[in-house]
Amino acid sequence: MANTSNNPGNASRAEQTTAAAAQKVGDMASQAGQRAQEALSSAAQRAGETASNLGQRAEEMASSAAQRAGETVSSLGQGMSSLAGTLRHSAPQQGMLGTAADAVADRLEAGGQYLQERNLADMTDDLSGLIRQHPLPSMMVVFGLGFLVGNVLRR
Repeated sequence: MANTSNNPGNASRAEQTTAAAAQKVGDMASQAGQRAQEALSSAAQRAGETASNLGQRAEEMASSAAQRAGETVSSLGQGMSSLAGTLRHSAPQQGMLGTAADAVADRLEAGGQYLQERNLADMTDDLSGLIRQHPLPSMMVVFGLGFLVGNVLRR
């Protein structure tokens, strides 16, 4: 029997087979890499879409909450104005009690109109301006409220 391992034709065929196998393995690896990249790209796109949808939902919820809060504040303003009218009609018209009732009714009405005409952003701006104009009294009010809340919560 002849030894085929020393035959130069067999060695060349083995090299060709090895090269072809290596080429196929390389092609398969390249295809697998492309598929993995496509899958990652698709997953990233879906994640981006999901994040965008969640952001839109959060924005819609925040807008809805702000609208409800604005409606509540406006309703409170209407209630204050109504209370001012009731106070004017039921309180005495003369004397010290009448004067005090009229002053309280005026303040309730002004506060009610303010709440009806302004939105929460305007009120926040007004509060910020008031605190900037009067920082010391503002700090005293905050500390006083903190003290009262602390006492209530401690009980």
